[in-house]
Amino acid sequence: MIEQKTLPASGFYGLNIAPRLLEELDRLKFTVPTPIQHKAIPPACEGKDLVGIAQTGTGKTIAFAIPMLQRLAALPGRGLILLPTRELALQVNEVFRKFARAAGIQTSVLIGGESIGRQQQDLRKQPRILIATPGRLIDHIGQRTVKLSDINVLILDEADRMFDMGFAPQIEKILAGVPKDRQTMLFSATMPDDIMSLASRHMKLPLRLEVARSGTTAEGVEQELYVVASRTEKNELMGKLLDKHWGPVLLFMRTKHHAKRVARDLRDMGHNAAEIHSNRSLGQRKEALEGFKSGKYRVLVATDIAARGIDVTGIEVVINYDLPDEDENYVHRIGRTGRAGKTGHAISFATPDQAQMVRSIERLIRKPLRVSAHPDIKPSSLHGSGGGGAQPQRRPAQGGQQRSVQGGQQRPAQQQRRQPQKPQRRPGADAGQSRPDAGRNTGQSNNRPAAGRPAQRGDRDARPPARRDDRRDFRRSGGEGHRDVARPSTSGRVENSAYFPEDGRGMWNGQGGRGRGRGRDEQPRRPAGPAREEQPKAKAPWYDFFRKGKR
Repeated sequence: MIEQKTLPASGFYGLNIAPRLLEELDRLKFTVPTPIQHKAIPPACEGKDLVGIAQTGTGKTIAFAIPMLQRLAALPGRGLILLPTRELALQVNEVFRKFARAAGIQTSVLIGGESIGRQQQDLRKQPRILIATPGRLIDHIGQRTVKLSDINVLILDEADRMFDMGFAPQIEKILAGVPKDRQTMLFSATMPDDIMSLASRHMKLPLRLEVARSGTTAEGVEQELYVVASRTEKNELMGKLLDKHWGPVLLFMRTKHHAKRVARDLRDMGHNAAEIHSNRSLGQRKEALEGFKSGKYRVLVATDIAARGIDVTGIEVVINYDLPDEDENYVHRIGRTGRAGKTGHAISFATPDQAQMVRSIERLIRKPLRVSAHPDIKPSSLHGSGGGGAQPQRRPAQGGQQRSVQGGQQRPAQQQRRQPQKPQRRPGADAGQSRPDAGRNTGQSNNRPAAGRPAQRGDRDARPPARRDDRRDFRRSGGEGHRDVARPSTSGRVENSAYFPEDGRGMWNGQGGRGRGRGRDEQPRRPAGPAREEQPKAKAPWYDFFRKGKR
């Protein structure tokens, strides 16, 4: 029993960790520290500023949790941890609670989507560690329920995300209220040079602990790429892959609306699927994540909100239904599988016109993506790749004849394809004169050819009214409630139609609002008939009294 107890502690022995925390590591069965833990814990316990860069799933949370708890147990003040998402904040809080009992320190989570009154009650208990997202923390600062003047240890997890253009103003405002004499630690799997230079302005001689180069993917993750031509083929291929892989699947989308639509399609296919994105409430996001962890949902459809730090063990496949907008998010996405030294599988879908995005990702991870093809799906290839997939075909010339090639030069066939003429504006009488009614809205239709010249193919004036004009007129009349109203004739005045009332109500773009923007001949006129005599207004009984008083 004694040897089994000392084995876990022996891995973390010599890292300047307090005995109580070593016992907690022993109880939680942490045997050997990961490379980032072995490099980051000793200088962090000494109070030095540092930047830790390591692959996803390598235990970065414990690398900063143990030093923070140990320093706050020996020194006054509080600690602050800033994270980009609510789910990541809740996950970090769970890790801290495992070790906070040994240090006798209480934590508090300040995130959006929860009752701010309940968070204020927790703050009255004077917690030593604040785990917050930037937006909600600024709300508490504005209400004066949180003061940052006693912060001694500051940690930014997923630091590259915290210093980008979305969070930068909020982070700058928070750092302005934190004392300059503090310890600052940054951790992430990707750290671009521009973000590093921006973050170093808020640190004192930081140590750069780079276990793996920025952008290095998790080891043991097999990556492959499928090139599909349309969304229909994406859904068909997704169904084939879900039938092949029976384990938990994490599906990443680019937008929340697309995630909602694909989750509905998966449920129609018969798969238990949940969705997690910013349009879901905090309770719905918690339920989806917990259901995915417990096995209630086999597929979790998520945006990049789940790509940062969400630790779900046993994910078999990560599918990038859409390629990410930022190349760094690809590393975080596929890092959800193959965690803690296990193997994983990452599959990405790309359209033929996304060759540049694929090359950019390959440059970041410094390895090519293996292109695969499913036997039941028509193969495609990236534009400019020169692969053996289906290449975009040229449109044949009219008459079904292709262009012939002779002597290395392209020569058109006997019957060439006619190029449609571009729409042209109707010119005036002379090239140097403008139309007499230019700038006026006459209410007449302009969809007629100019006098003195025949209508030509592709001419704007020879075409019938566009469909969008009909839909615009339909919206003016009130929409669905007026389907039985006849549409106005294009040759008559708009006031003569029941579709447009005489007083101009419902009009716009120069025709709306009782004569605004109309020509002189378009002003609404009174109906024909005898002129109405003006009746004198009755005077109030007190009118003459005050008038006499003035005399």
